[in-house]
Amino acid sequence: MTVTLTKVVQTCPSLPSQWNAWDAVGRYYYLRFRSGRGTVDTYDTADHETWATAPDGAVAYFEHGDDGDSHITLTDFLTAAGLELAPDAEVVPMPEPTATKET
Repeated sequence: MTVTLTKVVQTCPSLPSQWNAWDAVGRYYYLRFRSGRGTVDTYDTADHETWATAPDGAVAYFEHGDDGDSHITLTDFLTAAGLELAPDAEVVPMPEPTATKET
């Protein structure tokens, strides 16, 4: 069964690359790539303090690159994990950091 995501929010761009994601019925997925390993896990909520188990790739697990790799694009992550985006999926990237002006 292929998981189709309807909303993906990037929560960290690198070290690790990670996203919060949801499917059409509101099920939450935690997507993470660090040290050449990608994991996909599902939980009742995005609040990691409530998770009964640590992320371990229960939904999907893959290796990509080497142990030093901790950056991957969403497209490459989804392909490697066997996930897909819905045609009308909402994808929210990390906001650009704002420069602070010294006075």
